[in-house]
Amino acid sequence: MTDARPFHFKHFSLYHHRSTMKVGTDAILLGRWTEVKPTDVVLDIGTGCGLLPLMLSQKGVAHVDAVDIDAASIEEATINFEASQWHEQLKAYCTDIVGFQSDSLYDLIISNPPFFNRFSKCDSERKSRARHNDAGLSYAMVCREVHRLMKPEGRLSVVLPFDVMQEFLKTAEGFGLYLHRCMTIVPIAGKEPNRVNLELRFGRNDNVHEETFVIRDADKRFTSQYNEFLKDYYLGL
Repeated sequence: MTDARPFHFKHFSLYHHRSTMKVGTDAILLGRWTEVKPTDVVLDIGTGCGLLPLMLSQKGVAHVDAVDIDAASIEEATINFEASQWHEQLKAYCTDIVGFQSDSLYDLIISNPPFFNRFSKCDSERKSRARHNDAGLSYAMVCREVHRLMKPEGRLSVVLPFDVMQEFLKTAEGFGLYLHRCMTIVPIAGKEPNRVNLELRFGRNDNVHEETFVIRDADKRFTSQYNEFLKDYYLGL
């Protein structure tokens, strides 16, 4: 039976049971890590339930457009946006990003993109389309649309599996996008990293800001780094 209860954060709540992309650690860490400015106009590619637009709105941005190809996800994101204190600056669109048109370019594009092309397919066709490269967006397609929709001085913020980072960066360079910030994510102390947050911009950069983030100690408890990092969002921290 599907759990239809909302997920509660300190300053907003959201439903996610109908969306292809649920509330999860990958998106939460990306939203918290991404740097924003009060004047930022943002595009979220593959918004799912709308978590990232809500997190960025709490941090302080001017506006967020959220795009997803899945109708049920957009319906749920719209409900979550309208129930939030930032409802006037959030807009959800049910469309393929390739066909998405905007009157202006974006300061920031953020995405928890489909990246599970190397793993087994999901049972659900909707989830497969949301989570698999070869069923939807490829890295090249993501980068091409970022090149089309982002301002020359804009930033792209994404989370990826650690083992595909170099493949993605090589593809991004073909569209003039280069790494500026990087956070390597380790699930448990002593283990190999499994995710990485990347910030890319147009133009070469020889001074990449790199950091490492550990989610759990060896005893499986959340690290003090994790608790401190998310204290503005999680209840009880």
